[in-house]
Amino acid sequence: MTVAIFVPRDAAALALGAEKVAKAITQEIAARGLDAKVVRNGSRGMFWLEPLVEVRNGHGRVAYGPVKASDVKGLFDAGFLTGGDHPLCLGLTKDIPFLRQQTRLTFSRCGVTDPLSLDDYRQYQGLKGLEKALSMAPAEVVKEVTDSGLRGRGGAGFPTGIKWKTVLDAADPQKYIVCNADEGDSATFADRMIMEGDPFVLIEGMIIAGVATGATKGYVYIRSEYPHAIETMTEAVEIARVAGILGPSVMGSAHAFDMEIRSGAGAYVCGEETSLLNSLEGKRGIVRAKPPLPALKGFLGRPTVVNNVISLASVPVIMDRGAAFYRDFGMGRSRGTIPIQIAGNVKYGGLYETAFGLSLGEIVDHIGGGTASGRPVKAVQVGGPLGAYFPRALFDTPFDYEAFAARDGLIGHAGITVFDDTVDMLKQARFAMEFCAIESCGKCTPCRIGSTRGVETADKIAQGVEPEKNKALLADLCNTMKFGSLCALGGFTPYPVMSAMNHFPEDFAPTPFIEAAE
Repeated sequence: MTVAIFVPRDAAALALGAEKVAKAITQEIAARGLDAKVVRNGSRGMFWLEPLVEVRNGHGRVAYGPVKASDVKGLFDAGFLTGGDHPLCLGLTKDIPFLRQQTRLTFSRCGVTDPLSLDDYRQYQGLKGLEKALSMAPAEVVKEVTDSGLRGRGGAGFPTGIKWKTVLDAADPQKYIVCNADEGDSATFADRMIMEGDPFVLIEGMIIAGVATGATKGYVYIRSEYPHAIETMTEAVEIARVAGILGPSVMGSAHAFDMEIRSGAGAYVCGEETSLLNSLEGKRGIVRAKPPLPALKGFLGRPTVVNNVISLASVPVIMDRGAAFYRDFGMGRSRGTIPIQIAGNVKYGGLYETAFGLSLGEIVDHIGGGTASGRPVKAVQVGGPLGAYFPRALFDTPFDYEAFAARDGLIGHAGITVFDDTVDMLKQARFAMEFCAIESCGKCTPCRIGSTRGVETADKIAQGVEPEKNKALLADLCNTMKFGSLCALGGFTPYPVMSAMNHFPEDFAPTPFIEAAE
């Protein structure tokens, strides 16, 4: 029996040397004349162990990591194809605590299958949700998604089913499904992991959205900084098309649906849905005023569903296992699971899918293992560069949309960045304003001018120039940006700034001037 050796092709693993490891293993197999093959899978999301090599034998999948190319000969000498002991051996992959404690629904196949094998996808329950959707009326599919409680995983948390129903009810002969894969927030990589590690689940989710709303064409807008995701998704779409899953007759049904992969050009603001639509149409990526909503007048002026990658990738499991099954996870109005991405100065960085409700402290201290530096955690930013900074005093906050909003924070795309006690929060507040100034599309004054003045004001505070007056001015600027900006870029920039000021006032105090000795 041919032994399968799994080496990730995920961008994070590649950055850590996975390509050299795969090549070394292939050469060793040939040199030793062994009956084995290398399978390039996605990442399991345990980045401190990458490249993570797995061997499938009679006991299951045994993990070794992190593996360097120079380790490969020693692994073969130790008999790792038959589960041989080695210092890099981690035991069965499924028993690694970081992985074992998760609730993997959306990411159930990520790191398990060959991303571009339809046979693998079907073997692990792929296309079951689509098959069920094709047997139902569109309104029934929309109701199933609505009843599941699924909300937008891109940051806004808007109920997915309501958006779909709006498009279903719109009277127009042409409708579209647009996937927002312009993942640009710091500490976020869930979208990339799905596109590189399980692309067919996103394709399946988009087709179900098309069946539910009457849309026959879809687009995936991927940030240009994700070349591996673009390549994998493009190849997966072609495989699905050849297999009859995409095209004029989806899996032999009366429904038509096809899709294209489009690459962005590096603008952060194109993560905002209307700016993305403008870019998709070949226009400058600037924010549109709403109304009209994209659900009624979106891509090319037609009714359009704009959903995030994780939102769409969560739909197949909902359709396969039912709304009640999915809704059973979570708390309050935050139902199902959320792929939490842990990064920054943290010991165990990676992706952790779990039901809503874990406290921020559990995520940072127990799952993340605290700081990589070993120093105390000072602040945690949740929700990307526009997210609030939470001090340890707020670590009891449950991971829930409403709980975070109640404490002037936001979950966003569920990226968590950890900082130790050496961080300067005034510099972090300045960075938020600078980031907004650089990335602003320039359409509205509060964002364009407010952020520029914010940088200047933060610099004055740092220089000790009328600190109290300038702190008040910075707060006033934040208020204007929050309520006067057209989109979330300007509207959410106040979150990191005000949270830094409110929770870490000592970093905004003027530095005492010490005269140099003669």
